[in-house]
Amino acid sequence: MTGVKLFNRTMLLATAPFLGMLIWMTVTTITLELSDEAFPKDGNTAPVQAGQYTNEVAKGLDTAAETAVQTAESLHTSISLYEKTTEEMNRVVRIAAAQAGRPAIIYDRRITSKLGAPADTVQSDKLRAQLFYVQAQNFKGYALKVKLKKAEGMAMVLGNDTFGGAETTLSAVNRYDAVAGITAGGFADQDGRRYPLSTTVMNGEYVNGFEPTFSDLFFVGINKSLKLVGGKYSSREELDKEEVLFGASFVPILLKNGVNQPIPKKWQNSPKRAPRTVIANYKDDQLLFLVTDGSDESGRSGASLAELQILLKRYGAVDAYNLDGGGSSTLIFKGKVINQPSDGQLRKLATHFIFFE
Repeated sequence: MTGVKLFNRTMLLATAPFLGMLIWMTVTTITLELSDEAFPKDGNTAPVQAGQYTNEVAKGLDTAAETAVQTAESLHTSISLYEKTTEEMNRVVRIAAAQAGRPAIIYDRRITSKLGAPADTVQSDKLRAQLFYVQAQNFKGYALKVKLKKAEGMAMVLGNDTFGGAETTLSAVNRYDAVAGITAGGFADQDGRRYPLSTTVMNGEYVNGFEPTFSDLFFVGINKSLKLVGGKYSSREELDKEEVLFGASFVPILLKNGVNQPIPKKWQNSPKRAPRTVIANYKDDQLLFLVTDGSDESGRSGASLAELQILLKRYGAVDAYNLDGGGSSTLIFKGKVINQPSDGQLRKLATHFIFFE
């Protein structure tokens, strides 16, 4: 119970008797009747005058009237005090609420300032998505900072909603009338079909069963608390504890608790620089997606994973995971392809992260 509600109930209990007396005196008419026994019948008895009783009752009524007036004045004072106290308590609550949210606002301003000024923003009751442009020495990139407010703000979909199907991220975004989309997990081609790589979860269900982590693979996704979870999982029970809503697999892990993770030798040089896609998070559980372009006419040659680790730490990211890159790297925002696909056109993929306004 809040302080204001407790004070309200205390005031009602304290003033209830006085209010009842005042109301009773207002609506009740007092009539005095004397019985025959009130008058002397025996001449030898000392006379008793009716006026004596009337005077006593009148004095009692006068006393009651004075008490009622005093009660009314006291009640008026109490109500005035109650109103002033309530106003003050409400002011304190407003200040406390504002101060409670201040650290989060300050933190958000700090991490946002490291990204620069947003080029565009989508704000709704489901999410806030901010688009930024990244300029580095060897590559050009794009950042999407997302604050999820509801589970309905983000999802992962299969290509054409089919296990083994494939479609471009733009197609998936348009099909679902989403506001943004980005590359998700890796894939493996078989018999003309394109299947998600390793463990994949959608709507809290395993798409094709659980596969224990092997080699440098990881699983990354969003759980029921709208937090980024990820890493290497040796058993289904271990991953079940994360209460994942959706997620995909790829390689390698870039950051864990703000610490650079070893980059496998294969991924250090094959290729050394390329278009990249990264999913990361902040301390306040906001998400950060990075997409970089590859070679271009300006002499840029794409990003190395080591360079992305440096950039992510500079941005203040906590955990970060490398998603499918190269010709798969795609960022869609408000119906437009933001990055420059290295294939010259969008690649059809097995899984996509999409966002809803």
